[in-house]
Amino acid sequence: MENIDLAVNKGIKPRRKRKGELPVIGISLGDFNGIGPEVTIKALADKRILNMMTPVIFGSPKVVSFYRKSLNLDDSFNFMTIKSLEEIAYGKVNVINCWKQVLAEPGKITPDAGEAAWLALKSATEALKEDQIDAIVTAPINKHNIQSEAFKFAGHTEYFATTFEVKEMLMMMVHDQLRVGVATGHIPLSEVSNNLTRDLIRRKLKVMEESLKLDFGILKPKIAVLGLNPHAGEDGLLGSEEQEIIKPVIQELKEEGKLIFGPFPADGFFGINMQRKFDGILAMYHDQGLVAFKTLAFEQGVNFTAGLPVVRTSPDHGTAYDIAGKGEASEVSMREALYLACDVLKARNESEPEE
Repeated sequence: MENIDLAVNKGIKPRRKRKGELPVIGISLGDFNGIGPEVTIKALADKRILNMMTPVIFGSPKVVSFYRKSLNLDDSFNFMTIKSLEEIAYGKVNVINCWKQVLAEPGKITPDAGEAAWLALKSATEALKEDQIDAIVTAPINKHNIQSEAFKFAGHTEYFATTFEVKEMLMMMVHDQLRVGVATGHIPLSEVSNNLTRDLIRRKLKVMEESLKLDFGILKPKIAVLGLNPHAGEDGLLGSEEQEIIKPVIQELKEEGKLIFGPFPADGFFGINMQRKFDGILAMYHDQGLVAFKTLAFEQGVNFTAGLPVVRTSPDHGTAYDIAGKGEASEVSMREALYLACDVLKARNESEPEE
């Protein structure tokens, strides 16, 4: 099996250790007409979070001020406006401007919001490359209005994989001890079967295993693999993918000493809470894994991109235009995304020998 080094990839260095300093977490503001600004402000309004990190919002001070006022948080949420990352105020919320002033219109899909989301993401990514921030948390984007000559990706996950030139990555949803990865990601359901190969499953399981070790500190991860077809194919009666593709890979990895089990029928697996017995679960396609995950952990889960040489997390929801600007959005997932970024940074730093 090809060795995938998660800590160093294509010349990207591991995160530097800031001795005596809290980690600097960049937050790309996403589509400012969605709930990204609201959940970001609400999460950072809890002063305890500043005991764990120094946040830097990549966006617009005027947009942040607009939502702070609409949420009536003028007294409880304060921030420092900085012109460059050399001016970071440690222990405070920082906001750096990434675009010319445009009007926030909560709930509306506009070209300006898409362009601004890209500019914020680009600026935060450049800071991450230059080691000016330690990790990035991405607020939700609209995958349509962000599209441009510069951004032609299905989502954040694909963007980061291309930007950091990783050979393999895995979208993994995380909440406490529940970690669900998806083998085929953002592709149409009609293309899933044709994209499933032994090599693909081996590579995704390798990324998951290494991430569970490096990012979550699990020395000997126990991983469950879900089947593709109803009842995991019923011994070939309901489909051949389990017999021809999935089972052979599981058997090979078991012979290598890996704790890989399955394939399990997805409905029964979650129905009897078997997820509690495993450190990670690999689903075969997007909704197979995420429907179960969001049923169990909606508004609390985090989208984590495993396999990157940098740390990227995101809340597990979208722009939610229908409630944008109404003060109804829950900040729990954003707060959990911030916490997870810090936890993964700590785990990675602890795995690196002291210089």
